[in-house]
Amino acid sequence: MTFHHNGVPLLRRTLLFLVAAAGLASGYSAWGQAPIERAPGVALLVDVDGGIGPATVRHVETAIKDAQQDRAVEVIILRMDTPGGLVTAMRDMITAIIGSRVPVVGYVAPSGARAASAGTYILYATHIAAMAPGTNVGAATPIALGMPGLGDQEKKKDDKDEDESLAPADPGKAKSVNDAVAFIKSLAELRGRNVKWAEEAVRKAVSISANEALRLGVIDVIAEDIDNLLVAIDGFKVKIGKTEQTLETRGLSVRQVEPGTLTEILAIITNPNVALILMMIGVYGLIFEFATPGSIGPGVVGAICLVLGLYALNQLPFNYAGLALVVIGIVCMIAEAFTPTFGILGVGGLVAFVLGASFLIDTEVPGFQLSWWVIAATAIASGLILILLLGYAWRTMRQPIAGGELGLVGRAAKVLDWSGQQGHVFVHGERWAARADESFSEGQTVTVERLDGLTLVVTARQPEANKQQPLNQGA
Repeated sequence: MTFHHNGVPLLRRTLLFLVAAAGLASGYSAWGQAPIERAPGVALLVDVDGGIGPATVRHVETAIKDAQQDRAVEVIILRMDTPGGLVTAMRDMITAIIGSRVPVVGYVAPSGARAASAGTYILYATHIAAMAPGTNVGAATPIALGMPGLGDQEKKKDDKDEDESLAPADPGKAKSVNDAVAFIKSLAELRGRNVKWAEEAVRKAVSISANEALRLGVIDVIAEDIDNLLVAIDGFKVKIGKTEQTLETRGLSVRQVEPGTLTEILAIITNPNVALILMMIGVYGLIFEFATPGSIGPGVVGAICLVLGLYALNQLPFNYAGLALVVIGIVCMIAEAFTPTFGILGVGGLVAFVLGASFLIDTEVPGFQLSWWVIAATAIASGLILILLLGYAWRTMRQPIAGGELGLVGRAAKVLDWSGQQGHVFVHGERWAARADESFSEGQTVTVERLDGLTLVVTARQPEANKQQPLNQGA
C-alpha cells in the first residue's frame, strides 16, 4: 500500500468506515440499501355484541385508553353485532370514538350480524366503516319512542314524493326524531358519508345490505374477515383531530381485547332483571336483620345487594312513577312484617310492587327490559314471604303469654329448697321465691296458683291443660 506524505488516503478510508458504521446503526447501509424492517404493529379487536349499555361503553372506553398508551397499536377494530342500545350509552361511546387519538374502524361482522339502531350511529362515527358480506345496517329510528303510527304514516305517503320528510304527528316524538336526525347527519358530515341515507335510516327506519351500503357511500369497504379488512384499509387516509393520517395496516398482528372483571360485573348487574332481584334480596335481607337483631349476615348481604341494585338502576333509564310504586310496595311489606295488619298492608304493597315493576324500566330496547317472568317470580316470592309472616303472627297470637302473671299461672315448678311453708322454686327458666299452706321436699313438682307481688303461691296439685290461656283471652 502506498501512502502520501500528507496521509490523505488513510484519512479518507477512515471517514468512509465511520459513515458506513453510522448508516448500519441507523438501519441503512452506506451504499443505499433498504431500511431494516421494524417490528409489526398491533390492531386491537374489540367485540361489541348484544345491546349497547353501560358495560359496553366501559369496555370500549378502556380499549381506547389502553390503545392510546400503547405505541404499538396502529388501529382499533370494533367488531359489531348489535340490535341497538341505550341512547346515553350510545352517545358516550361515540364521544370516546371521536376523541380517540388512534383510528377506530367499525366492522359489522361476521356474516349475519347487524348494526341496527344505535349501532348505525356508532358505525357512522368510526373513522372507517366496514361490513362483512351478508350483514345489514340501518333501522335507526329511536325505538324508545315506540313510534306506533310510523308505519301507518308511511302507507299514507304513497301519493307523495319520496324526498318528503317523515315525522310523527306527536310533537314530543317529532322533537326526539329531529334530534336523532341532526345527530346522525352531523356524524355523516364529519366522516364524509351519505347524509341523505342517514336521515332516512332515522325517519323511515330503512335498513340496507352491505353491498348497497358500499354503493350508497354509507361504508368504505366490504371485507370477509379481519385479515382481509386490514389489507383493504391499508393506505386509507383518516383525520385524527386536525391532522391527517395514512393507515399502514397490512401485516398488523391482531390482539383481541377481553372485557375486564369490573366490566363483566357491570354487564351482569345492569341487566334490569338482575337489578330487580338484587333489590328484593337486599330488602328482605334487611327485614330479616331488623326482625332478628344480631344475626349480622342477612343484614350485610342485604345492604350489599340493595346498594348494587340501586347503582344498576341508576345506570338504566327508569320511570320515576314506577320506582315510587316499587318503593311504596316495599315499605308496605316491611310495615306488615313489624306491625301485622292481617295482610292489608302486605297485599297492598304487593300490588303496588307488581304495578311499579311492570313499567320501572323506561325503554323498549331489547336486552334492557324487565321480563314478566322475573316480575311474576319476585311477586310470588314476596307473596310467600308475606304468607309466612302472617302465619307467624297468627301462631304468635295463639300461643300462651310468655311473661307476667298469666305466663306463670298453671305452670309446673320444681322445688329447689323448702323450709316450713316457704322456699324457692324453679319455673320458666327462673328462680322464684314461693310459699304455700303445706310443706314440700326438695325436687318435688308443684303447680303455680297465682303471683303475689314477687312471690309465687304454689300447690301440690298437678297442672291442668286448660290452665294455659291463649293470648287473645282476658286475664
